[in-house]
Amino acid sequence: MSREDRPLPLDGITVLDLGQIYQGPYAGFLLSMAGARVIKVEQTRGEPLRARGDSISYAALNSSKETITLDLKSDEGHEMFLGLVEGADVVLVNYAPGVPEKLGIDAESLWQINPRLVFAHASGFGLSGPDSMQTAMDITVQAHMGPMSVTGHPDQPPVKAGVAFIDFLGGTHLYGGIVAALLDVQKTGMGRIVETSMAEATYHTLCSNMLSWHQTGTAPRTGNKHAALGVAPYDVYKCSDGHVALISVTNRHWRAVLEVIGRTDLLDEPRFRHNTDRAANMDEVDQVVEQWTVARERDEVASQLSQAGVPVAVVRDLDEVVRDSHLIQREFLQWVDHDGLGEIPLPHSPIRFHGSRLRELEIFHGVGEDNEAVFGEFLGLSPEEIEERRQLGII
Repeated sequence: MSREDRPLPLDGITVLDLGQIYQGPYAGFLLSMAGARVIKVEQTRGEPLRARGDSISYAALNSSKETITLDLKSDEGHEMFLGLVEGADVVLVNYAPGVPEKLGIDAESLWQINPRLVFAHASGFGLSGPDSMQTAMDITVQAHMGPMSVTGHPDQPPVKAGVAFIDFLGGTHLYGGIVAALLDVQKTGMGRIVETSMAEATYHTLCSNMLSWHQTGTAPRTGNKHAALGVAPYDVYKCSDGHVALISVTNRHWRAVLEVIGRTDLLDEPRFRHNTDRAANMDEVDQVVEQWTVARERDEVASQLSQAGVPVAVVRDLDEVVRDSHLIQREFLQWVDHDGLGEIPLPHSPIRFHGSRLRELEIFHGVGEDNEAVFGEFLGLSPEEIEERRQLGII
């Protein structure tokens, strides 16, 4: 086989995606972009995110999936799902612990039909332990696991992150677990349960804050500064038309900053010579930097410092991000037309498989749009039988 024009690595894998809102659907989206056939199984009115109406959020997470509806609480809906499982490789859920068992679609039940099945279960706190039944959403896990306590400024209350990063951490880890389990099925012929916890997926994000906690016993809110207050300059600096974010990780970066801003007179200044010195004199360092940035436009500041090898970026708003030429040229962002939503930017997967073409982004399907095709293929149901089930509210 040539190293070029190869199939995507999950080509031939079929996934039943019962994910809801963000965490589960993101794992399903990554699987789809890696080549899997992903069939999204929704409630008869659509999963909760879709039930609010078509949205750019739903579109971003459910591109290139087939969509069917099924009432899993009905006897016939349950039987139809078991029929789908016979031809699937993965069942993906992010229900609360115990829900699959109540619905009769837990791993032990499904293995009676398909012993090679990977059952992937994302949850808030895991499937075991004293907190396993605690209801979890992104904001509550941010509070429970510490990120909220270290976000914001020291003289203000705790603040949640402006993005739902924990949901997507959970989805990313679930994707990785599924792929690893599929490899194991190839070797052993046996399916297995894969679980991820939003709480546990969050813990490693606290690494920088742990430095402060380990050294001092506390992890304060530090605004835009380094979590352990151990690096300077490290902040968001005002420009004449906005802000830039700047970090000087090494002494080489600091020397480059001084060259760019015309302050080479400070190269041998003892208070600024090494990072520990600069961290001890953080306010003065910030003043030196901002005296230069405040008189210039943010693009000029970012351009000059970036060319000198300094880690720097303009603080951009979302309208700028979705029109980013770099992301568009790489085909990560693709603008598409949707009848109801208009022209919207859809993201591809951040994972690239060299030697395989990017899977085409296909706008999300309507509620139950693929019922006839999927139930006809997997269960052998005729159009009349499918319509009968629709009239009964099973699909």
